[in-house]
Amino acid sequence: MRAEALLRDALLRRFPGRIALVSSFGAESAALLHMVAAIDRTTPVIFLDTGKLFVETLRYRETLSKRLGLADVRIARPDPARIARADAAGNLWKTDPDRCCWHRKVEPLDAALEGFDAWITGRKRLHGGMRRHLSQIESGPDGRTKINPLADWSAADIEAYFIRYELPPHPLTAAGFRSIGCAPCTRATSIGDAPRDGRWAGSGKVECGIHLPRPHGGIEGIQA
Repeated sequence: MRAEALLRDALLRRFPGRIALVSSFGAESAALLHMVAAIDRTTPVIFLDTGKLFVETLRYRETLSKRLGLADVRIARPDPARIARADAAGNLWKTDPDRCCWHRKVEPLDAALEGFDAWITGRKRLHGGMRRHLSQIESGPDGRTKINPLADWSAADIEAYFIRYELPPHPLTAAGFRSIGCAPCTRATSIGDAPRDGRWAGSGKVECGIHLPRPHGGIEGIQA
């Protein structure tokens, strides 16, 4: 299905009041946020504030929210007590990035999605890796339906959409950041790099964990 038609069907017919958009407000996010806002700007938008984000991303979230008239942006944050126990020094991202993502992203998102039957993501096949054969509709590890409206979009499609609707770019894209996550774990990419090569560069890690099956026993089930 075309992205707009899929979104309209999901938001207004299949999951009215029971679906949320999860957005990083990253380099490509404005396109999907714009589509959702055009259909129903009251759609809940969940933003994961890990406590390690670029200040530019936080400002961009405010800019886009106002520009698009997003009426229900929900900020999900990690539990302070859990972070104090697991990452008191704030450098867990260096020693155990999987565990860092678990506490700062996976757990907060799981809590934020309580009460929803489905959620929308901005993942695309062009990202490569585990996303290369991404479907538009899939069943998540928690039983919720995941909608990936832009799964088959190319970089040219995204660029054309930004131009058509005069969407403001993320401030860091001009510096070569094509995929933007937490500041300590994200770098600019070079010519010839895949879009997500700047994420967890040199670590072998390619996903934060929110789209992966939950390991048995929670974080303790993650293999080193």
